[in-house]
Amino acid sequence: MKYWLTGIIMSILFSVLLLNTTYAHTNQSKSDHSSNGKSSSVKASSQHSQHQSHYAGQQKRVIKSLSDDDIQQLISGKGWGLAKAAELNGMPGPSHVLQMKNEIALTDEQEIKIKQLFDKMKSRAIPLGKKLVQLEKDLNEAFSHQTMTSDQLMQRLESISQVRKELRYVHLITHLQTPEILSSHQIARYNQLRGYSEADPCDKIPQGHDIDRWRKHNGCKTES
Repeated sequence: MKYWLTGIIMSILFSVLLLNTTYAHTNQSKSDHSSNGKSSSVKASSQHSQHQSHYAGQQKRVIKSLSDDDIQQLISGKGWGLAKAAELNGMPGPSHVLQMKNEIALTDEQEIKIKQLFDKMKSRAIPLGKKLVQLEKDLNEAFSHQTMTSDQLMQRLESISQVRKELRYVHLITHLQTPEILSSHQIARYNQLRGYSEADPCDKIPQGHDIDRWRKHNGCKTES
């Protein structure tokens, strides 16, 4: 009887031990599966971030190569950055000159001449800007409909290049003509206000120069 009870107890203990081992193994498998899932998810996310294009989101544009701001600038005759070669080399354009006419002490005669330059520029830039937008739209649609051929592509790009060249010329030639109406002091003040230069020729007269002639040449205000 004693050995019989001992056998039963041992069987029960063995069953309990087996159940605990199975339970622990099952939980470990679930944990490993969860960890692998998380690891795969993190890895996939990392790969997605690594390969994501800077253009992501731009595929929703009506014209893929132009933002809404680009289009607005072009059709309204604004600079669109086409005159940077002049602007950033100290040659003002009429638009900003008129905006800061008080700060650079523009005379009435100068204002009239600058306004004439500005109006002439706008009258030429607006139709060219609209034409460029239309050409970019046509290019976009040809690719969208997958109807583009090699010959058509070259023709379209040449048309775009020609209009863009003419438009850039309009803006740059205006920057070339604007400084002829201004004094060197006004130009220096313009560049200072635009953040391109901190120097003002009227604040520091180079050594060896006649003070009165220098101030007159640079349009400096007469000291009282």
